[in-house]
Order: sequence, then structure tokens, then C-alpha cells
Amino acid sequence: MAWTWTVAAVGFFSFTPVTLTGRPSQMQATERTVPPSPSARQRAASLKERVYIIFTSLAVVLALRSHADETSPAAAAATLSIVVIGSLLGIFVADLLSHLTVHSKLPTGEELHHMITVCLGGLGVLVVPLILLAAAGLGVWTTAVALGWAVVVLVVSLAVVGFLAIRRLEIPLHHKAAIMFAEVVLSLLVIGLELVAHNL
Repeated sequence: MAWTWTVAAVGFFSFTPVTLTGRPSQMQATERTVPPSPSARQRAASLKERVYIIFTSLAVVLALRSHADETSPAAAAATLSIVVIGSLLGIFVADLLSHLTVHSKLPTGEELHHMITVCLGGLGVLVVPLILLAAAGLGVWTTAVALGWAVVVLVVSLAVVGFLAIRRLEIPLHHKAAIMFAEVVLSLLVIGLELVAHNL
């Protein structure tokens, strides 16, 4: 008959509850699994939604770039802003509905603040593309050049977000490199599919 005992493993400056499983003569200690902290979950949600907004912005910029000769900088900036803001509002509504479904109650003030903060943080994706389009409006370069550089900036932003997602992983460096390589390949695949869709 297997017995289960809950005891405490005491270190110099720590008190860690562990569970002993098995027979008294053959017991093994297993530490209880610690769930992710709220801050870790919030960082994960922020990164996830930032990736979604970057891909959305890429799709819009690539579509605008294919018709750059017919698009003014102001129209391109307005289109990009409307799509991104609309996507962020959709994310906020989705987060709110999922919270209501899971918890059967309204979010607390702190949870609501986090949802709003995540959505507002997504607006940061717009900053550089809008600056580039503003420069095009001032005659510094053409709309096509501004949109081309916007694509580069968004791809670099995607790589930075990918790095932030894996930098805390306690795995060998070559595993991190493999994950980054897979992220780059998948990102290029997404961009390629978007280009194919725009050229159909």
C-alpha cells in the first residue's frame, strides 16, 4: 500500500513543503509545482498580443505597399491606425468576454487595468511606421519608401519580441538559437503568405 506524507523541507532561509510518495521504506520527495505568477502571465499576454498586432500591421503595410503609387501618406497612416486600433479594441473585448466566461464575474480593478494597459501598449507598434509616413508627407521620401522601411521595422520588432519571449528560458544556448530560427522561418512564411494573398 502506497502512503503519501506531506512534510516540510527546511533550508537555511527557506521553508518548502514537499510530498513523500510510496511506502515508508521507499519514499521519494517531490516538490509541489508552483503555478506561474500573475506577473508572468501578464507578460505572456502582453507578448502574445504584441505579436498579433505586429502581424496585423504587417498585413496592412504590405497591402498598402502594393498600391503605394495610388496611396497618399495621410491615407496610409489613417488606414494603418484604424486597423490597429480596431484590432486592439477587439482584443480588449475578447479578453473581457473570456474573463467573464472563466470566472463568471466582472474583472477586478487590477485585472481591468491590466487589460487596458496591454491594449494601450499595442499602440507602440504604430509609432515608427507613422513617423516614416509623416516624413513621406513632408516630402523626405515617397510613400513606397516609407512603407518599405515600415515593413523592416515591424519584422525587427517581431524578432525582438521573440527574443524577449525566450531569454528567460533555462535551456542551452543552442536550443534558444533553434527556437529563434524557427520563429524567423515561421514569420517569413506568414509574410510570404500575405504577399501571395495580396498578389492574387
